[in-house]
Amino acid sequence: MSAGPGTAESSWQIVEDRFDPVLANTNETLFTTGNGYLGTRGALEEGHAGALPGTFLRGVFDHHDCAVIDLVKAPDWVALEIVVNGVKLDVTTASIVRHRRALDMRDGSLSRETVFEDSAGRRTRIDTIRFASSADEHLCCLQARITPENHTASIAVHSGIDATRHNLDRRPFYPDPPPADPQMKWHKWAKSRHLDEVDRAASADGVYLETRTIGTGITIGYAAGTTVSAPGEPEVAERYKHIEQISRTQVAAGETVSVDKLVTIYTSRDVAAADVGRTAREELRRHRDAGFTACRARNRAAWAAKWADCDVTIDGDEDATRTVRFSIYELLIAANESDQHVNIGANALTGERYRGHAFWDTEVFMLPFFIYTQPETARALLLYRYHTLDGARQNARETGFRGARYAWESADTGAEETPQWTIDGAHRIWMGEEEIHITSAVAYGLVAYVAATGDHALMTDFGAEILFETSRFWADRLEATPEGRYVLSRVVGPDEFHEHVDNNAYTNYLVRWHLQQAARVYAELSDTNARELAALSTRLGLTREEVEDWLNKAEQTHLPAVTDDGVIEQFDGYFGLATLPVEHDANDMPMYPSGHHHYNLAGTKLLKQADVVMLTYVLPDEFSDEVKLANYEYYEPLTLHKSSLSAATHSIMSIEVGDPGRAVQYFRRAASVDLVDNQGNTEEGIHIASAGGTWQMMVNGFGGFRVRNGRMTFKPWLPPDWEAVAFRLKWHGNALSVSASGTSATFLLSAPEGCHETVLVHGREVILPAGTEVVVGLGDG
Repeated sequence: MSAGPGTAESSWQIVEDRFDPVLANTNETLFTTGNGYLGTRGALEEGHAGALPGTFLRGVFDHHDCAVIDLVKAPDWVALEIVVNGVKLDVTTASIVRHRRALDMRDGSLSRETVFEDSAGRRTRIDTIRFASSADEHLCCLQARITPENHTASIAVHSGIDATRHNLDRRPFYPDPPPADPQMKWHKWAKSRHLDEVDRAASADGVYLETRTIGTGITIGYAAGTTVSAPGEPEVAERYKHIEQISRTQVAAGETVSVDKLVTIYTSRDVAAADVGRTAREELRRHRDAGFTACRARNRAAWAAKWADCDVTIDGDEDATRTVRFSIYELLIAANESDQHVNIGANALTGERYRGHAFWDTEVFMLPFFIYTQPETARALLLYRYHTLDGARQNARETGFRGARYAWESADTGAEETPQWTIDGAHRIWMGEEEIHITSAVAYGLVAYVAATGDHALMTDFGAEILFETSRFWADRLEATPEGRYVLSRVVGPDEFHEHVDNNAYTNYLVRWHLQQAARVYAELSDTNARELAALSTRLGLTREEVEDWLNKAEQTHLPAVTDDGVIEQFDGYFGLATLPVEHDANDMPMYPSGHHHYNLAGTKLLKQADVVMLTYVLPDEFSDEVKLANYEYYEPLTLHKSSLSAATHSIMSIEVGDPGRAVQYFRRAASVDLVDNQGNTEEGIHIASAGGTWQMMVNGFGGFRVRNGRMTFKPWLPPDWEAVAFRLKWHGNALSVSASGTSATFLLSAPEGCHETVLVHGREVILPAGTEVVVGLGDG
């Protein structure tokens, strides 16, 4: 995947300059277009053997015949086949003379130029551009231009809606590595079926196809209208779960035929099931009247507004700017501020891996980006946790505890959806039972949001109930010892190499913090919103004595051992485990020791990802700089970074502890995780949490922004070859532009006249008046 020359233009584009069948599925992921309502993988419009196309609609889950609930592979709106002189033009039936595609992150559009040559030497150029509109979330647009370069052509354009797709369910078992055949890669997977057709129609304006999920009963309606600049007699072809318009025309050599395809998509999550078809058709008519050009202009304007809030630049390194923008682009198309009932799956809306389920990734890795750049979206993501609180209560009850326990993997209801076995059936998965620290991740996101936005109404109306019910779970889950302490046995921390451990430091520290925060909120509401607190307490049966019990248990929660140097034992007994030597690959990244893998390292000190180091990052006020450094130096050499979530944390903490030698290496590893496919599985979907981690590396790491004791603080550090970094933040309803070089930091607060903010820069108080640029020298700070 290339970017072209190092120019300002290239820093906005991801480019494929030839078709490689081996890389086709990876590029389909990278070229996903979306708008938070839907995501469409960047498969070629005409398809090809071995392609893995897919459109995914937010919140459309189904459990009809799959092992655990799936984010449904929805009908394909892109489908566009071009038949020239009887030959369907695709990468397997014709030769490729030239091929280039580019994802333009400025407006979320994917453009393409491919020149095909058939067996008779006739060349035809296909140019396309497509996007899911960020101005009109139910609208998708595709334009194609067909030019026979050296021949007169009889052209047939097949433009349809294809609902024949299936989800991948279970990977086949191979005693040896599977054959490296890109056309057969997905062929032998067990597949699950989620859609039945319930209606179809054709009219002069276009075609309509309606399907319904089999298990959950969600109605999905697609209305599509295709206009061809030089049409012949139009036709409609129909078969089960597929309908298309066909236009035939004759084109002279060198002339171009234009095709405009507009598609509107609605589900019964948006409107009543009986109104899906009518609403989709009416919306389509409105956009067809406006035309493709007007739709594209509206989309560009919507994207420009988003980038104005969240762009990050690196002066002196255009390629790094491009990788960071790619991460931001993926975050922007992953979430939707208008839907409080959906979360972001581990692969967002770009693929099927993890089945669209949400993890702790949202609150710990992605939510900070939205809190500080798109707070309305952050609010919606937190309200998802409120709307799934009953599911969390169910999870607690099913394991014998009071209160609410959030699922390690959740979908539409909040019930635990973690599978018990890996997709090949070879290994037991314990995370659904034991990786319970996600419950405190939800509290972490909630507290961070309110601190940054001042949206205390969210806490009063929704957040307090989350904090109180989850604190009940912790109070019940903690186990009393004869000494009067409280422990947590049989858990999994962020480091998933070690299962069934006792008193994981990350989990126990977060539980203590969680209980303390719940008690703090209770006390604050007693003073500021006594009536609302009384009503909530009555509804929950909550008493002041129960809250005092939370504080007592927090104080008496067992914390693992700490060495004289300040190193925190990752869990009870960790220091007694075996030490194995770690070798590094050509990129100086750690590898599994010979004969070892994810499932046989429990007896060693080796870590899958940041655990104690992660703890010192998420609770910056809890640990001194000396303790952070001691733990970074101890655990960094033991961490294999076999999760895409790990490198970003190590990059930030290496800067924070004053030893940034590996910060850039970890930055490039995390920021390019998908662009260079360094985890080897980008073909199945984007590592969206790593995208959130990349933003945090830039802003919290190199930009040095942290919230400490409720205040904005800055301590930037830049690599020698970076001239400056610039980013934007939202804080209490105002906007703050920040630029940092090696010698100074510049701040501009956009706020009503007379307002100001006070920040700490390298420990010094700096007052930022609204509308006034403030430059602070960094010196040796």
